This record gives sequence, structure tokens and C-alpha cells, in this order.
Amino acid sequence: MGVKKKNKVNPQFSMSSLTDIIFLLLIFFMLTSSLIIPNALNLKLPGKSRVPPSVTQKPTNVSISSRGKYTINGKAVSLSNLDKAVKQIKKQGRDVSITIAPHPKVANEHVVAVLDIAFRYKVETVLTNYR
Repeated sequence: MGVKKKNKVNPQFSMSSLTDIIFLLLIFFMLTSSLIIPNALNLKLPGKSRVPPSVTQKPTNVSISSRGKYTINGKAVSLSNLDKAVKQIKKQGRDVSITIAPHPKVANEHVVAVLDIAFRYKVETVLTNYR
């Protein structure tokens, strides 16, 4: 008498272990992403605000041309003179702000240089469109 063994392989795949792993990974990434603090510039973009601005002084306008030339309120200055001008503006009062209007084709280094100067003297900055 021939006895046959059942060696059939079950083609079904159990998804329960896979869903547990995905759920644990989701929890892990949600927890770790909330712990990461981005190292970014303190830049306030124009937009709606619930609190009206408390700035009593008119903001200083810094424009950057397509060639990387800086102007403060329409007067051409170099980067070192821009640093001195922002320092003088900061000495005038606490609530000082600067609007930066870069040309669309200007290199990012020029914008970052102005943002770095404003960050160094703790001046509020707003990025606007080029005029």
C-alpha cells in the first residue's frame, strides 16, 4: 500500500507581521521627526498675520540687482558698507526691520549675505519681490 505524504506548500502569505513592522516604522519616524529641529534662518515671509505689526519705524529697503549690487533705500553700497549701515540702523531702536528685494536672477549667495548680516544684528527680515 502506497502512502502519499502531503507536501503541498501553502501559497498564502500572512500580512499580519508585515503590517506590524510598517506600523512600528511609522511610529518610529513620527517620533524622530518631531525631535529634529531644522537649522534654518529666521526669515519671516510676507503674508497675513493675526497680530498687527508693532513696527513704528518704516522698514529699510535693501535691493539686490542681477549683478549682485546692493542698494539701501535707493543708494548703492558695498557689502561692507551694508554691514555698517545695518549696524547703525539697529542702534536707532529695538524694533527694526529690513525688506530684502532680490532680482530673480541674482545668485543666492548675495541674498544669504544680507540675511547673515541681519541675523548677526538680530534685525527682522522680510523677503519681497524685486522692484
